[in-house]
This record gives sequence, structure tokens and C-alpha cells, in this order.
Amino acid sequence: MELSEKDKKAARWAHDLFVLNILFFHLLLTPATIMLGIGVTGLLIPLALSLAVITYIYYRGQRESRWFVAAHWRLAFKRCKLLLIGYAITAAILLLAELLTAGMKDAHMADIMVTVITRIAIMPTLILVMVTVVMEASATSLVSKGEVPEKIIREFPPHS
Repeated sequence: MELSEKDKKAARWAHDLFVLNILFFHLLLTPATIMLGIGVTGLLIPLALSLAVITYIYYRGQRESRWFVAAHWRLAFKRCKLLLIGYAITAAILLLAELLTAGMKDAHMADIMVTVITRIAIMPTLILVMVTVVMEASATSLVSKGEVPEKIIREFPPHS
């Protein structure tokens, strides 16, 4: 299949957008909200912005008519799903922290526990951020070669 540079650029944008999402909302904005002492609710800002980008990646992949381009948008969304798993694990740990500290009589100790558990809770998302960035780097290389992973081809076969 002969691919135009326009198609490669459109396919690469899916992976670039994912990486920009990671860079701005996870590696810059999330630590900034922690350093500013905004608290757990401050973590909702980068989360909401990231979810907006993930939603865009999903819908863009569904609307794309060019198979190669759509396949790469779908591949980027697969990486988004990994990130969503990280969000879910982090949310579960934060919920557990709230449940553990809800009945504590010493408010100062509860505050300390929430702070410590919040730092631990961020780790699953942070680990998946790093893993998906590496995966996206390899996906960008695939775009340049005009390739699509076999798993994506099986799930989303080319048009006849």
C-alpha cells in the first residue's frame, strides 16, 4: 500500500497528541498542582483535560475514513485505555484513603495519611504514563515506515 505524506502526518498526529497529553497534563500540570498545594481536587484539573484529549482521540479514530490513519488513531486509543486503567487504580487507592481516614478522630493524623496515600496512589498512573510514552515512540516509528501492528490489523482489517 502506497501512503502519502499527508496520510502519514495524519496518522502520526494521533501519537503526537497522546504524547502531548502526557507531557502537559501529567508531567507538567499534575506536579504543579501538587507543588501549589491545591490538594486532591487539584488533581482533577489535569485529569479532566486528559480525559478530554482521550475522548477526542477515540472519536477521531472512529470518524477517520482512511484505513491507515484510522488504524493509528485506534492504536493511540489502545494506549489511552492503558492510561485509563492507571486512572482507575489511582482513584480506587484515593477512595480507600478517604474511607480509611473518614472515621479518624485525630484530624492531623488523617491529613498526614491522606497526603502519604495520595503520593502512593499516583504511582500506578505515573508508571503507565512512562510505559505508554515508550509505546508511542515505537508507534511513531511504525507510522514513518507505513506499518500497522498485526494486532490492530486483526481487530480492524483494511478496507477492500
